[in-house]
Amino acid sequence: MSRNEEMDGFDGEASSTSMISGASSPYQPTTEPVVPRRGLAGIRCDTDYLRSTFGVFKIIEVSLALIAFICIETVKECSPCGGLYFFEFVSCSAFAITGVLLVIFCVNFHMRVPQINWNLTDLVNTGLSAIFFFISSIVLAVLNHRTGAEIAAAVFGFMVTAVYSFNMYLAVKKWREGSRQQNARQNSEYTRARTASRGEAETRPEIVRLEA
Repeated sequence: MSRNEEMDGFDGEASSTSMISGASSPYQPTTEPVVPRRGLAGIRCDTDYLRSTFGVFKIIEVSLALIAFICIETVKECSPCGGLYFFEFVSCSAFAITGVLLVIFCVNFHMRVPQINWNLTDLVNTGLSAIFFFISSIVLAVLNHRTGAEIAAAVFGFMVTAVYSFNMYLAVKKWREGSRQQNARQNSEYTRARTASRGEAETRPEIVRLEA
């Protein structure tokens, strides 16, 4: 037997052996698609939203509400204290809720939970915050003791009221435009469906005879 024939036989045995070992190996290559992990690793900050009109409004609202809350917290004495406590509650609640909504929209969490109408939730929060900030600022302006902290808190209260009010105006305007576009889309689809059904009836004369 020549050396070439021996090498050919050896290569054949090696290839068959590798095939057998590969078939019996538990580490087989898989063709299953790799599903990316979801969770905290997929969360990223949407800088486009932060630069948008509503994102900027939310940043201003959170900042002013926090400043108003800090100002009212520096008041040491009060009598009566009802107006101060009411303003403290409103500023703290507006800061917390608006801050949470800012984070939700910033990380696109509202896209992952479409069961909740986030636009309506944001609109309701904006409207209630504007109303309660306006009322609490008036009460604090009337019942304050002319201290610097109370005056500053009332001023920031009226400022954040104006920001919330303008934000609510833009949100309502956007909501109405979205409703009009949705109605126009539904009417267009309805008209298209009616036109298609009429065309089908014209191409089938037996249907026309039955209707007649």
